[in-house]
Amino acid sequence: MNIQMVDLHGQYQRLENEIDAAIKEVINSTSFINGPQVNTFCSRLAAYLNIPHVIPCGNGTDAIRLALQALQVKPGNEIILPAFMYIAAAEMVAAMSLIPVLVDVDPETFNINTDLLEKAITRQTKAIIVVHLFGQTCNMEAVMKIAEKYKLSIIEDNAQSLGADYTFSDGSTKKAGTIGLIGTTSFFPTKPLGCYGDGGALMTSNSELAGRIRLLANHGQSKKYHHQVVGCNSRLDTIQAAILNVKLNYMDEFTRARQKVAQYYDQILRPLSKIQIPIKSAFSTHIYHQYTLCVKNDLRNSLQAYLKEKGIPSTVYYPLAVHEQEGYKWVARLSGSVSISSRLCKEVLSLPVHSGMTDEMIRFVTENIVQFFRNNQE
Repeated sequence: MNIQMVDLHGQYQRLENEIDAAIKEVINSTSFINGPQVNTFCSRLAAYLNIPHVIPCGNGTDAIRLALQALQVKPGNEIILPAFMYIAAAEMVAAMSLIPVLVDVDPETFNINTDLLEKAITRQTKAIIVVHLFGQTCNMEAVMKIAEKYKLSIIEDNAQSLGADYTFSDGSTKKAGTIGLIGTTSFFPTKPLGCYGDGGALMTSNSELAGRIRLLANHGQSKKYHHQVVGCNSRLDTIQAAILNVKLNYMDEFTRARQKVAQYYDQILRPLSKIQIPIKSAFSTHIYHQYTLCVKNDLRNSLQAYLKEKGIPSTVYYPLAVHEQEGYKWVARLSGSVSISSRLCKEVLSLPVHSGMTDEMIRFVTENIVQFFRNNQE
């Protein structure tokens, strides 16, 4: 049985005619840079997210850098981040001579522990980067309250949770990435909305910030050959925008398919005492960019090896926390204990979850996991 972590080829086969036509239209027009498809896509994504401004860029990492530049932070300023995440946000903070201040995460949702945020704030703190990990949002209401109290900016790294809904205590909802001052996302091929190369975007309701981000991403120029600030060249090319225009039509459908896979996993795996299935927050929908278990009793690596023998892929996101990475040991500052982040790196294991998974595939995965734990009963 051919099971993939993410079935990009199967998804392409389903959308082949539409995607091929969209690519051909760009090639025939030869408008490879800043073609009309880029503006069309940004307008459609803005409408989907219900936010005024979506600014395209080269990739999700560039999006974080542009967000920090737009906030005009200075070298030596501190930026609060979760200790358990992909490295991109910490990378851009460090690259800009800012200080990453790492806060531990919630052991159930894997998102930043908002109860620990205030202890991390100093006079040098300028922003909080929250990372909506694996498909659901952080507790944004709590983050916003703290940010308002200390006059901090919030950047939402929404590369893994684009399309998730956050519900406020008054019952109102907003899309992930549209709650803080600036949201960022990635269109890396395996992301919830992925292109066939690199791509990214920022979103904001602040018109002044949107204008500044556009300026920075376009060589610091608002008019050709007139450079008002030191910027960079970070853009979404037209072919990728054309592909994203097609895939945006199916984004919610693909999310529902992943949620169905997750429900099946939940039903079969919940009774197993040696694993923790993904725990969904009451305030957020979960789009299951990843379906991530916590495997207890030091059995994670053995389970992964067993699944590999059966032809079932799985992935560890992430084997090292930020402060454990060689390049960040002397760069990042820890705010208190980050023991949960370190423990998760030894326990997490992500299973295949994508819109092309059949019931037979899901049964095969779950039956083998159940059998593994039967074989390892104490």
